Amino acid sequence: MSYSKWILTVFLIIPSSWTRVSRLNTAIEAAERSYAEANYEQSVTDHLVLVNEFEYKSPELSFNLGLSHHYSDKMDEAQTWYDQVTQSPNKMLVSFAYNQSGVILGNKKEYEAALSKFQSALIKDPTNEQARYNYEMLARWLQRDEERKNQDQNKPEPSEFAKRKKAEADRLVEQFRFKDALNLMQEAMTQDETVAAYQDFMTTLQEVVEIDEN
Repeated sequence: MSYSKWILTVFLIIPSSWTRVSRLNTAIEAAERSYAEANYEQSVTDHLVLVNEFEYKSPELSFNLGLSHHYSDKMDEAQTWYDQVTQSPNKMLVSFAYNQSGVILGNKKEYEAALSKFQSALIKDPTNEQARYNYEMLARWLQRDEERKNQDQNKPEPSEFAKRKKAEADRLVEQFRFKDALNLMQEAMTQDETVAAYQDFMTTLQEVVEIDEN
């Protein structure tokens, strides 16, 4: 038997499972590399090779796919992969997935749903400081937004007198006479309670005056 035929024979008897393992390892390395290099569109492609060609599954792979889709601006796909991660026994990873889902929902202005995701993230891992920050900031914003809505609903309709005083104050502001404008509005308030319709304007004047005086 010649040397070349012997080499061929050796290759033919290598188990096919060895070849599959080698290809799988190569695919894993490619996915890790594109993800580490923040090449997220390529990362999506490389990770999907693992899923579709090798039927490789893990919570970590799903999370990486979620992030890769997220940073590729493919939010619906990202949400799907994050949802898969939430079935994992790894509480820390689940917490991260809930937090990322909350970010997506927040960007969609689905604030109550986002708040629920951040809360779920904290339930799974109370040490997730990013989720805690997101939860507290969104909760405060929603509370302030509700307060603003209530204030707007309770604002009186300004009378003609109130409208004239507001116009006078606007002219003073144009001259940078903020304190005079504030005094004018405060005096008008003692004469006509509907001047309260311009409370936001008066609050801003008060802040500007305090800054000038400091």
